[in-house]
Amino acid sequence: MVFNGQYLLAVYRIRGKEGVALDDIATEVAAESSTGSNVKIGTSTNFSESMNAVIYRMDESQNLVWIGYPWRIFDSGGNIQNILTFLAGNIFGMSSVKECKLLDVYFPPQMLVHYDGPSYTIDDMRKYLQIEKRPVFGAIVKPKIGLTSSEYAEVCYDFWSGGGDFVKNDEPQADQDFAPFERMVEDVRHAMDRVEMETGKTKVHSFNISSVDFDTMLKRANLIQSVMKPGSYAFLVDGITAGWMAVQTVRRHYPNVFLHFHRAGHGAFTREEAPFGFTVPVLTKFARLAGASGIHTGTAAVGKMAGSPKEDVMAARQALNLYAEGDFFKQIWSEIPEKDEDLKKAIELEAKGESYKDFGYWRITKKTCPIVSGGLNPVLLGDFLDIIGTQDFITTMGGGVNSHPMGTRAGAVAVLQAYEAWEKQIPLEEYAKDKEELREAIAFFGKKKNDRESEADEDKPMNVG
Repeated sequence: MVFNGQYLLAVYRIRGKEGVALDDIATEVAAESSTGSNVKIGTSTNFSESMNAVIYRMDESQNLVWIGYPWRIFDSGGNIQNILTFLAGNIFGMSSVKECKLLDVYFPPQMLVHYDGPSYTIDDMRKYLQIEKRPVFGAIVKPKIGLTSSEYAEVCYDFWSGGGDFVKNDEPQADQDFAPFERMVEDVRHAMDRVEMETGKTKVHSFNISSVDFDTMLKRANLIQSVMKPGSYAFLVDGITAGWMAVQTVRRHYPNVFLHFHRAGHGAFTREEAPFGFTVPVLTKFARLAGASGIHTGTAAVGKMAGSPKEDVMAARQALNLYAEGDFFKQIWSEIPEKDEDLKKAIELEAKGESYKDFGYWRITKKTCPIVSGGLNPVLLGDFLDIIGTQDFITTMGGGVNSHPMGTRAGAVAVLQAYEAWEKQIPLEEYAKDKEELREAIAFFGKKKNDRESEADEDKPMNVG
């Protein structure tokens, strides 16, 4: 019954008050997250009861509960906010629940038909940037706040002139009095024009349009469109703090613009030690369903942010792949059944690293690009590439380029040099012998890497056997 295309499937780790059986607390969660409450509802009808969530499996040894939700209970307009109100809403506030973590979800093809998915993808950005296969190398301007609009644009110019592709506002940047939004956009355009004229290379800037209300958000987006060239900009939305409606509003109003989902605040829900919330792969799946062109997915414990290699790599695959395996579900991002021969062929081609768009690209939910930030630098880039297993991502290094001893421009140069070393499979130190920018990066960032590894070793439990 559960696997007939009529149910969204979810897996939770649930723990109730001491002495409360798992099946009892699971029943409460299933009711609260669908049609009911913690008591029997006397006004139920036969039809309303057909909309109940269904518990179809439990693992008491790990406190795991599998729940199926009839997806017809969700807003028929493709509303992500509405789904999460059910699956990650009131259940987190129930006094009888001591732990409730949404670990994985599955969307059937019949449900995918009703959701936007991405429109403008990393492939479109690569085409504009004239990049064939390598990652899109980006930066965050640091300090993240406090520069004037002119100072900000100068940092953009320095990074772009060193070979960088993409610069983003940091997540708190808005319309501060020392850097008015309109002036910042204009100064970025001037810096971009200058560097494109000097280098002959196109560049992209991601502007944070998160605002006090939708009218202001759309006004900022329209301002950017009036100042910048088509393809040269992305719209960044703080998806957790601004909300899913902000993300989906931008997706529907501007389908031909890269929609950049910044996940500031996600750690309150996604950190492993958080007893309530959801995982990074779950957040990433919903961002793809909503239509985000790109979402931050973590540095797989290579950078400074919390996160495990397994979970961050899984999130990247959920963002990118037509077929992606999670901890509990196998997700196929297609609106056609698994037995369809074209779909089988497309999955086979993807597994070989080949393009499958000739086999019905229009019938799938397009890919979302992993955006990688948080402590990454030229010395760590190769480590991350080895772990992530793809070059379909955007880096957004902040201190990793702006803290380079020779300046931001040299930091950008060092990133490209580090990538060349990795691509050619030449040890970083050897490749850097005749490359000053990379040598300086190794001297500066390498010490920090060694210090961090030493701290990690100290934290390991001692073998006292």
